[in-house]
Amino acid sequence: MVAMSGGVDSAVAAARLHDEGFEVVGVTLHLWDYPEEARGGDGGHGRCCAPEDQYDARRTADALGFPHYTFDRRALFAETVVAPFVDAYLAGETPSPCTTCNRGVKLRELFALADRLGARHVATGHYARVLRGDGTRGGGHDDEALFLGRGRDLAKDQSYFLYATPEAQLARLVFPVGESTKAEVRAEAVTRGLPGATKGESQELCFVGTKPHAYAGGGEARAGRADGAVTARVRPGAIVDAEGREVGRHDGIHHFTVGQRKGLGVSGGRPLYVTRVDAATGRVHLGGEGALLSSSATIGDAVLSPRFELPRRLRVRVRYRHEGAAAEVVTGGSADGIGALEVRFDEPVRAVTRGQVAVFYDGERVVGGGRIAATTPAVC
Repeated sequence: MVAMSGGVDSAVAAARLHDEGFEVVGVTLHLWDYPEEARGGDGGHGRCCAPEDQYDARRTADALGFPHYTFDRRALFAETVVAPFVDAYLAGETPSPCTTCNRGVKLRELFALADRLGARHVATGHYARVLRGDGTRGGGHDDEALFLGRGRDLAKDQSYFLYATPEAQLARLVFPVGESTKAEVRAEAVTRGLPGATKGESQELCFVGTKPHAYAGGGEARAGRADGAVTARVRPGAIVDAEGREVGRHDGIHHFTVGQRKGLGVSGGRPLYVTRVDAATGRVHLGGEGALLSSSATIGDAVLSPRFELPRRLRVRVRYRHEGAAAEVVTGGSADGIGALEVRFDEPVRAVTRGQVAVFYDGERVVGGGRIAATTPAVC
């Protein structure tokens, strides 16, 4: 069973498997509907989960000659991804909804559907790989360790978003484009004449626009539509400097994230950044770039490969575009009263942000990760 988003990557993934002689069935999850104002091309939305994507997925399946089905999972997506996204922003965090979507919606539903359809394996168009315990490609014996691995095209690597994939799912997962570069996949789609071969990249969240402040505005809009009590949590507050002096006012903490420099509404004699967002008081704290550095982080809702024991030295990525930092990962600390892991960085790391996801790497292998629940400022 191939998860087909309607994009180039999943189309090429399906085509390659079809060429190899597999009996392929395509599946698209209908997760979100754009509001009417966003459908005319000027709504500021990216292509992820765009309405035409379902049509492109079906066209690809028809062109290659295998069946395709679309399943409605909008209610699950709203409950599992959108609502927590809104809550996190209103609580002063910067959430990572794509990791939540892969973990709680896409893979969960894809494997359930694969079982219903009698499919032994699930394939996606992610730029990732399944590695044996010794780091080589693919699965082996039933008792052999399997790990999620980085895609060969490091500029497109999507292993970060799949960090929580359990070993049992890895044994059934196939990533047909994981050993390819994006340029190679695009060229192949054009050569094959696949529908949508030249369509643009998915750039933004499906339920949030791409215009300035879209994340904040989108979250506020979702909150307002969902629950008047939630809307009441969107409240103004003070913007304060490093000494705690008020230097401005804001319309809601959801407009700010740690590391932000533009759109602060204040000016100073030196560059100012958001260094902390306090949901309890509604205060947004500003400071110099040095105040963005963290020496450690507490990781909640953590997963760790059962093949690994802590403490262990690993490379930790604290956001998708972060190249990773050397750190020691240990047990200890707590997040929301629950036992958590602690990441102790070798060198201070910039803009480690509550709500984002930290992913642990041992070389090319993903060995765990979790939500950043708290950080410790570095002493400079």
